[in-house]
Amino acid sequence: MNQAKLSLLRIKALIIKELRQLSRDRITFAMIVMIPLVQLLLFGYAINTDVRNIPVAVVDQSNSTTGRVMVEAIKATQAVDVIHSYATPQQGEKAIIDGKVKAVLVLPNDLERRIIQHQVLGQWLVDGSDTVISSTIMQLQNMPFKDVLPQRAIATNSFEIALFFNPERKSAINIIPGLLGVILTMTMVLFTSVAIVREREQGNLELLITTPMYPSELMFAKIIPYIFIGLIQSFIILSLGNLVFDVPINGAITQIFLATLLFILASLTLGLVISTKAKTQLQSMQMTIFIILPSILLSGFMFPYEGMPLFAQWLAEILPTTHFIRIIRGIVLRGADMMELWRDTLWLIGFTIFGMLIAIMRFKKNLD
Repeated sequence: MNQAKLSLLRIKALIIKELRQLSRDRITFAMIVMIPLVQLLLFGYAINTDVRNIPVAVVDQSNSTTGRVMVEAIKATQAVDVIHSYATPQQGEKAIIDGKVKAVLVLPNDLERRIIQHQVLGQWLVDGSDTVISSTIMQLQNMPFKDVLPQRAIATNSFEIALFFNPERKSAINIIPGLLGVILTMTMVLFTSVAIVREREQGNLELLITTPMYPSELMFAKIIPYIFIGLIQSFIILSLGNLVFDVPINGAITQIFLATLLFILASLTLGLVISTKAKTQLQSMQMTIFIILPSILLSGFMFPYEGMPLFAQWLAEILPTTHFIRIIRGIVLRGADMMELWRDTLWLIGFTIFGMLIAIMRFKKNLD
């Protein structure tokens, strides 16, 4: 009995010690609360497969009241949001390639005659690389207009559908370029998030402090080896995607290289910022998971960006993965140019510079 009582007392003492140690570890304690909270919000609210307000454009060559009424009826479905109007279908195709819109509705100049003769009313030009969005647009193909045009007999099959970039609607074609962004996020952020922490735990940080090396030199030295690792990973993913899953490489290789290099730098910089904040490798891994989870769920990799509520879209805009997935899908699938995707390109550059400055400044504080 006495031994059992002593054993329980020792266990109790260790439990109290662990709880006190946990309460002093603010980062770990915060992760205990934040990770399930973020998961609950992401899965329960932000993730929405019912896509609404897809950005589209209209080419109304009929320039008629009937055409305007039909466009308003389509907008009333809330499935699409008409954000641009173009004069020719060619301009609409260019907007799809540049990523400005996901689809273009073309109404021909003989719309009135087509209505009377029960012919096809027009055509949807659709970015078929995203199968979820293309499926939503295709639901508008058979949209009836009897309520808005009661005096007209409208054909059941209202529009033709032209799927660009993925006419066979293979999901792998959209997933593989996005998977490149997710894999690079997981590996690059994880590698550098433990960089400074590992030096501290191994006792090497004091030696680095005594050297004439500047903090900026240390930061660059930490990330340069992983740049080559990231480029190798990118080559493997895109090559296998092309050979095994028939993912087309429509853009220039140099454009793909530059876009990937920018994203690798942004991800490595984010890892360095985490590394200067964390005190242990466990903390750095917890903080990395806190970054990876939203990057997978909010970046547009798994769920369409357009289907997310506004606050989730704002959060997604902060993440480097969101911008890279837009760029890499635009280059690889649509043959776009980085300059045409300049907003996302500029954001990655700004994020890298800003993150590196923060990492250098935080490391100076550690020196103190």
